[in-house]
Amino acid sequence: MASSSRLSIGFQGGQVLAVRLSEQQLKELEKGLGSQGWHVIQSEDGPVRVDLGQVVYVTSETEEPRVGFG
Repeated sequence: MASSSRLSIGFQGGQVLAVRLSEQQLKELEKGLGSQGWHVIQSEDGPVRVDLGQVVYVTSETEEPRVGFG
């Protein structure tokens, strides 16, 4: 099973987009950060188009099994 990551992408103006990406899609997004223009992300929920010039931050969390409450 391919690992996936939950991402929060923050934009200018305060909006946040939550997506779940494969490891390959995360690498492709990271390559594009800091550039201008549109980037298509193939998320597990379908394609998402992001204006990279408006991205302020990206946080990620891998999907790993956990024990306990937190």
